Amino acid sequence: MRPFRPAWWLAGPHLQTLWASLVRRPTLPELRDERLELSDGDFLDIKWLDAGETDAPLVFIFHGLQGSIESPYIGRTLNALKERGLRGLFLHFRSCGGEPNRLARGYHAGETGDIAHVIRTVHEREPETLLGAIGFSLGGNALLKHLGEARGETLISAAVGVSVPYDMLACSGRLDQGFSKIYRDYLLRMIFKAVRQKRALLEEAGVDVDSVVASKTLRELDDRLIVPLHGFDDADDYYVKTSSKPYLREITCPTLLIQSVDDPFLRPSLLPEQEECGPLVERHFFANGGHVGFLEGSIPGITSPYLAGPPMDWLASKLRA
Repeated sequence: MRPFRPAWWLAGPHLQTLWASLVRRPTLPELRDERLELSDGDFLDIKWLDAGETDAPLVFIFHGLQGSIESPYIGRTLNALKERGLRGLFLHFRSCGGEPNRLARGYHAGETGDIAHVIRTVHEREPETLLGAIGFSLGGNALLKHLGEARGETLISAAVGVSVPYDMLACSGRLDQGFSKIYRDYLLRMIFKAVRQKRALLEEAGVDVDSVVASKTLRELDDRLIVPLHGFDDADDYYVKTSSKPYLREITCPTLLIQSVDDPFLRPSLLPEQEECGPLVERHFFANGGHVGFLEGSIPGITSPYLAGPPMDWLASKLRA
């Protein structure tokens, strides 16, 4: 797979990250909605891309923290799958689809139960279909953790992880430094909005909502929200138990890792070495690219998304081999 060649006029991690998320939002292909009812009384909203033949391979897509179908990288991925004749299934994590979920609990970096349920549901409906998956950021961490947990029992034939926080504890506090605070504050505002919509449910579950929305950092928020809702001892316990890095050795399907060393959300020290990965895991780490950025282009103002190119070719080749 050819390496990423960053646009010369998008130098540095922040221009790559911000341009990719704020400029030229892609037009979404035609999608089909479905709501999956869950045994715990909650639901998951998914969107189907039915491009290609009815028996074409299908790729699951998992978004990052507070992402949604409106996230630009999701639209680019769906369009890239359509161009290659692949079908897609985009999963909104709980409360990310525009409607609050019914339970106090939500999702987090290591929540793999919903991912496993959706994959298993599709496999039961289409037992002969080849299944792939791609996860971005927090969703990438959850996907890789799921693959490691499943080991040889995984139903996924090939996977891609992009801008993954492999070691949650190691990258804790990264967004509290320098210009990266702008991303932290944006994410906090989005989470606070979702928390206020679920105030009654959360307070019934023992969460101090006023304390949550007064959080100044993601660590404070995790301590006040994720920890009590999901049974962790504290934020450190949450970070250690949900990191995907310890699971990389157990992954048994071809898996591509795309990462930039200059990612403003993460730290270079958390990037896994080859010996920490299973033999079918391919690492493609680049000096530049930002967080879910990876934009190429020689003419200022015109970009080509690398993530919709070679990585999608790699995934398609694995699913059509």
